[in-house]
Amino acid sequence: MELSSLLRDLHLSSSSSSSEKPRPPHPLPPITELLAHLQKLLIGAAGNPSESSKLIGQVQRLFQTADPDWLLSPVSDDEGTGWAELRSAYRSVISALIGCAALPLCEDDCSSLDAAAYQSVPSGAAAVCSALTALLGHWREGGGARRAETTGLVLAVAPPIYLFSVTHLQVSVFWLSQVTRPFLCPFLPRLLPPSLLLNDHYRPENCMLGVRCLHHIVLNTPVLSCLLDLLLVLEKPPSSSSSSSSRKPCRHDDVLRLVLTHMEAEHKVALRRVYASALPLYVERMGVAVCRHLRRVERVLLGYLEVRDPPEETSRLKMLEVLQRTSKWAWPRLADAHGHTPGPEVMILLL
Repeated sequence: MELSSLLRDLHLSSSSSSSEKPRPPHPLPPITELLAHLQKLLIGAAGNPSESSKLIGQVQRLFQTADPDWLLSPVSDDEGTGWAELRSAYRSVISALIGCAALPLCEDDCSSLDAAAYQSVPSGAAAVCSALTALLGHWREGGGARRAETTGLVLAVAPPIYLFSVTHLQVSVFWLSQVTRPFLCPFLPRLLPPSLLLNDHYRPENCMLGVRCLHHIVLNTPVLSCLLDLLLVLEKPPSSSSSSSSRKPCRHDDVLRLVLTHMEAEHKVALRRVYASALPLYVERMGVAVCRHLRRVERVLLGYLEVRDPPEETSRLKMLEVLQRTSKWAWPRLADAHGHTPGPEVMILLL
């Protein structure tokens, strides 16, 4: 019997409401019997990408719409035997499901395949992940009263799922490499832990994948704000030091001087926006010690206000914030640094 007709007999489809559990007119078959049937269908469709993709989608809809109590109902009256059969059935069907996204085999350990042989792998792996997520989510919903048995199910299917994740780790590395600045930074908390785990892997080739991920993250993530945290470890900020120690140049001065040098030479609007977003934090950290850099801060300030940054004008707004914070800390020196204040030039640029 085809899986689609089986779903129709069970009245389980994606159109069923989550608030109303389906009530089929015929009694539901035992879950172990259905899982055995699904296993045969998945094994038969493993060599056909189009057929397996359609079948995996139907399996996902089944796991999404079925009653969680039915998915966790052992057949045998003996609870120990019934749960053992259920664990074995789920482990078999999940192994068959993962087999639909298996990597193509090489002739030997030394040879490799063309890139065309892996074209259907990412889409198949994504479909399998969706089906597994739907099943595990239903287990979590229906396993509240039977937490021990549900935990046993999860432990039984954990080995093939773990091997599936490790096998397709290169897919994650590939998609990470496709995301560049500035879109990478918001997802950094979710992307950094897997990269660190890969970096600590026992296989050297996987360690190299982790290094590649970390290198890509470093290249596409602004590090100017991170430097502020590192400087706090090395020394006290000039804004919180005593009047005698704040007069001595420190590492904060070196970093701010380097940032201003790069800002003066930068012509790309996207990078200017990154620099402009970080500069107010550095000025606030320097405090009154920013007086040592007034001349260069003024040049950068006027230069960035001259260039438009549509549509939000982020660079200009940040530079006005720099002017505000500089005036807050160094207002006695603004009038006599060059014999005039930058106020008129700023007003001309804004008008």
